[in-house]
Amino acid sequence: MSDEMMLKQFQSRIDNGEKIEPGDPMPDAYRKTLLRQISQHAHSEVIGMQPEGNWVLRAPSLRAKKILLAKIQDEGGHGLYLYSAAESLGIDRDEMIGQLHAGKAKYSSVFNYPTLTWADIGAIGWLVDGAAIVNQTMLAKCSFGPYSRAMLRICKEEGFHQRQGYEIMARMMSGTAAQKEMAQDAMNRWWWPSLMMFGPHDTESVHSSESMKWKIKVESNDRLRQRFINRTVEQAHHIGLIVPDPLLKYNDQTMNWEAGPINWEEFYKVINGDGPCNHKRMLHHIKYHREGGWVRDAARAFAEKQQETADTSIY
Repeated sequence: MSDEMMLKQFQSRIDNGEKIEPGDPMPDAYRKTLLRQISQHAHSEVIGMQPEGNWVLRAPSLRAKKILLAKIQDEGGHGLYLYSAAESLGIDRDEMIGQLHAGKAKYSSVFNYPTLTWADIGAIGWLVDGAAIVNQTMLAKCSFGPYSRAMLRICKEEGFHQRQGYEIMARMMSGTAAQKEMAQDAMNRWWWPSLMMFGPHDTESVHSSESMKWKIKVESNDRLRQRFINRTVEQAHHIGLIVPDPLLKYNDQTMNWEAGPINWEEFYKVINGDGPCNHKRMLHHIKYHREGGWVRDAARAFAEKQQETADTSIY
């Protein structure tokens, strides 16, 4: 079969809503796009454990600590699902992590901001995970089977994370003046980075058109961002938080909340390694990845020994 015929047949499967599985023929560009997106998603889940881990020992109650620990554990599991999905395309997990450490792979820019107060944990759960749910619900319809299936469980768990964050913010907004001020401060600092999570505007996105064509993504950046804004503004107003956007207004005709311009200069600055915590996040990951090497070596040796025993028992 010629390359042209293969591409035509592949696109036909995509257009018919079929799932592409790891052993199926696929264009190199499709595979590369998946690897870039899934590895970035996996790295984001794992790096995203750091800003929350900053507050495990300072949570205001035992209940809050238990919920935060469970949330962090969930994020680690999400990374595991996604690394496994990427490995089904023939890449090794060590290679993906090596790319991250070498600066060749990215993770979400939102995790390069510090968590200064307990309210930041609420803002991450509500805003960051809320944005993730909007994006990941769309990814559950992705054309690549392993990625799509991983999203089903991840989305369910992210729903709990979003509610945990909103509960923190709601409680603080019903508390003392100092607590309300702390919640509003966190809202002010996390609102715009959360909007940036959806990526550049559709007209400026390098990868969106190709990803949409292959149904790796089934909705555009701007459409997903608008859905998030509509949901979140109403939630903020309900508990008395002010959205930090002086140009925010409601359009009666489109029934959308229209946001002011996003500071894309800041977005690209953070993406390119010049955010408040980029250096700190990567040094932390490299340090503990190296220190945990003996665990991976032991697990690998155990698996090899089990395989040798199984092979011997055959005879």
